Amino acid sequence: MRKILPLTFIVLSIFLCSAKATTFDLVTPSARVTIVYANDDKKLNSIAAHLLAQDIERVSGYLPKVVTDISIASGNVIIIGTLQSRLIKGIDKNYFGGLNNQWETYTYKVVKKLNRNIDNALVIAGSDIRGTAYGVFGISEKIGVTPWYWWADVAPAKQMRLSINIDDFTSKTPSVQYRGIFINDEDWGLQPWAAKTFEPETKDIGPKTYAKVFELLLRLKANLIWPAMHPSTKAFYHYPGNKQVAADYEIVVGSSHAEPMLRNNVDEWDKSWGNFNYVTNKPQVLKYWEARVKESAVNEVMFTMGMRGIHDGKMEGVKTTKEAVPLIETILKDQRNLIGKYVNQDLTKVPQALTVYKEVLDIYEEGLKVPEDITLIWPDDNYGYIHRLANTEESSRSGGTGVYYHASYWGRPHDYLWLGSTHPALIRTEMAKAYEMNARKVWVLNVGDIKPLEYNIDFFLDMAYDVTPFKSSDYSRKHLQNWTSAVFDKDNALAISDVLWEYYQLAFERRPEFMGWSGVEPTTPVAFTEYNHHIYGDEAQIRIDRYDQLQKAAAAIATKVPQLKRDAFYQLVQYPVTGASLMNKKYLYRDKAALYARQGRLSAQQYYKLANSSHDEIVKETQYFNEKLAKGKWNGMMSMKPRDLPVFSPPKLDLAVAVSAPLFAVSPEGAEISASASPGDKKVFELPAYNQYSRNKYFVDVYLTKEANVDYQVIPSADWIKVSKREGTLSSEDLNSQQRIWVEIDWSKVSPAKSLSGALRVKSRGAEYTFGVSADNPNIAELKDFKGFIESDGYVSMNASGFTRSGNTADKAWEATEGMGSERKMLESRPFTAKVDTSRAAILRNPFVEYDFYSFGTSPAVVNVYTLPTFPLNNNYEMRYAVKVDDGPLKVLNFKTVGRTDEWKRNVLTNTAVKSVVIPDLKSGKHKLTIYMVDPGVILDKIFINLDQKKLPYSDMQETILR
Repeated sequence: MRKILPLTFIVLSIFLCSAKATTFDLVTPSARVTIVYANDDKKLNSIAAHLLAQDIERVSGYLPKVVTDISIASGNVIIIGTLQSRLIKGIDKNYFGGLNNQWETYTYKVVKKLNRNIDNALVIAGSDIRGTAYGVFGISEKIGVTPWYWWADVAPAKQMRLSINIDDFTSKTPSVQYRGIFINDEDWGLQPWAAKTFEPETKDIGPKTYAKVFELLLRLKANLIWPAMHPSTKAFYHYPGNKQVAADYEIVVGSSHAEPMLRNNVDEWDKSWGNFNYVTNKPQVLKYWEARVKESAVNEVMFTMGMRGIHDGKMEGVKTTKEAVPLIETILKDQRNLIGKYVNQDLTKVPQALTVYKEVLDIYEEGLKVPEDITLIWPDDNYGYIHRLANTEESSRSGGTGVYYHASYWGRPHDYLWLGSTHPALIRTEMAKAYEMNARKVWVLNVGDIKPLEYNIDFFLDMAYDVTPFKSSDYSRKHLQNWTSAVFDKDNALAISDVLWEYYQLAFERRPEFMGWSGVEPTTPVAFTEYNHHIYGDEAQIRIDRYDQLQKAAAAIATKVPQLKRDAFYQLVQYPVTGASLMNKKYLYRDKAALYARQGRLSAQQYYKLANSSHDEIVKETQYFNEKLAKGKWNGMMSMKPRDLPVFSPPKLDLAVAVSAPLFAVSPEGAEISASASPGDKKVFELPAYNQYSRNKYFVDVYLTKEANVDYQVIPSADWIKVSKREGTLSSEDLNSQQRIWVEIDWSKVSPAKSLSGALRVKSRGAEYTFGVSADNPNIAELKDFKGFIESDGYVSMNASGFTRSGNTADKAWEATEGMGSERKMLESRPFTAKVDTSRAAILRNPFVEYDFYSFGTSPAVVNVYTLPTFPLNNNYEMRYAVKVDDGPLKVLNFKTVGRTDEWKRNVLTNTAVKSVVIPDLKSGKHKLTIYMVDPGVILDKIFINLDQKKLPYSDMQETILR
């Protein structure tokens, strides 16, 4: 792992140690380190050396001398250079043999008494120029300067005495050869910030901004950029300084999937040249590409091959996918001729990539022949699920394969451009799968504006650099803990990582930008959410409470974080946590206002005010981010309403309050409409049934419909009925106009084998409401030793990993993997190379998981199986598993989706794919649900068996397990 604690060097699989750690003094009362770099290497040596000197000054206050002549250096010296430089060759080549013919590796070697003037030399030698830079910035991290010192204002702790404990070691070759980011959809952050605040002389994202981006990439041990390319931004090559700064920082310049041959078509294609159409305008298109190929000679580049439309649209000139195949093959041939003519006749020496994104994947599947040395880059579906990966034949390509992955997106079914909300465990799951299936050449992450995706970027690039620890599914959370330890003080690191983990958990259930239940392409108005307010314990309120606790936890930590870390904490933790919390409250409070207005509750107006104040708080927090955070450094970077989509608008609601309701009314759980009655009405309402095996509790809301002060009493008919309060006062002030009473059973006072009936009376000012309460305490012999799941309130809830028994085979298995969205684990069908036989006999021999469950009554049942909405591993597979209940029929389910169907849209908005099996007449008693493996790569999440036809819950439900 790359992230480390200041002044500590913890080796976690990247480094190969060969000697005992040595203390190397940088700044002490008797030592002032000097930095010497090889000036016969490329300019990046000088850049890295001076940045290291500045990092030492940030920590210690002392700025070391940076020189190129080792003869004038004395005392303790840091020596920087590549294996090929005269400086490194002049030390001892035997120290650095492990660097020969390696890609981006480096060695640390402490040499005592290098000469009569140099007491101790810390030699940082790289196999190449980037390897050297990675080694240099590794020292920066050791002294407490994180890669995010500038981009997130992570100020290092001051240390007047600065030493490091260091081993002699050589780094491994990076797991993925080309690792980088795609700056995209920069219209609401990076571009306006650069133009107005950071780089006003350019009025755009120019060389000054890119220098900061490229420094960040090197500190994160990355090497590739797909530059910003939206209409708001001039093309990367428009500013000559951009390509020069990329050359200086040795960053490989590529271009997005829609920009062949390093061309930004949106900005650079002149409509006076005609259509961007290879069928009708080939000479002009070739001339256009040729000019860029010539111009890019100063840079190390990766050419995007093929052709699409002007801006992320389909290629012109063909009507069908079949027609596109020969045209793309011709285009590839012509593009490669240009590369061979102007760059290198040996095309295998020039990185080239074809990203099979959107319709290009369809063209590829139609039979497109792509030269072997071109890297195939597989895309995700824009929401974190990789569309497909290589089959056996594709895995052996000399050009290899890679992945283009999204942590930010503009498009249907809905954008998520505001906050970084992609769960790190999802990134780990999908990218570990990609690596295992040989996608190891190129990894590119769509990062939007860079901010506020700092942690997603860090996680993705750490994994690309060294995938080894990420192969364990439990490493996602460990990585987060290590990162918060490196970024913040260790006293608060664990609490901060817990807050961020909960933030990602909640966002995995529903991203903040999706809370309006609206859509784009076409843009639709906001709607009510699918969170239930009157069943399942009020899952909307449960979500509000979780966010409220999270927001308060972040605010409490903010008071404990050292002052020099406050700005970093705000932008990395507090703003996203607060923003997500407020966005959820805005819509869930609005929903409550609408529901309670229909019930006639006086509180409806208060909830509507809470919804509006939540929106106002988002505006206020965003204003602080832009105008006051870090003394206005980030002014223009943060927009809380990208594209002005409806979800970002203030809530709008017509509060049509019921007028016929009595002053005092009551609403029990399970009733969407209030159990209101006229004063003296003796009508009895029923609470959901209680059962000693499930031990539920249910709520009853008491409330005012008009302004008043009202006392009320809650009167159970028997002592076995427990209530959370027996009396109270309602008033018109704020939310005091309503109160929630929890009702449960004291089972110690209910005899075995008894079924009791009682009542709960709620009285006030002559109005009285009576609720029937039934408690069943059966003595069921077959449940005496039963271990499994049990019906509760008309449903059975199971986590996939909570199976009663399982059976794997010698070559196939359901394997546990750390889950997302809750603390549970999920089950993944492995290995990814498993052969598939869909005959009934073969399926019944496959790995299985079984779940014992018990139902109390005879009724129809719907078995809902939830999986992650992953895609088939490649074109040899589907997304199938098989389900059987008791001795019933074997049902094969397939959640594979094609294109942007309504099913796919719902899947990515909910991070679930739900398939159901209907059982017309499930008898009471014990049952066995069995799920069999069919295709590899299926990830089982949970099972919800609906026995009473209530609306399904939106959120995760606790397991109804008999304990």
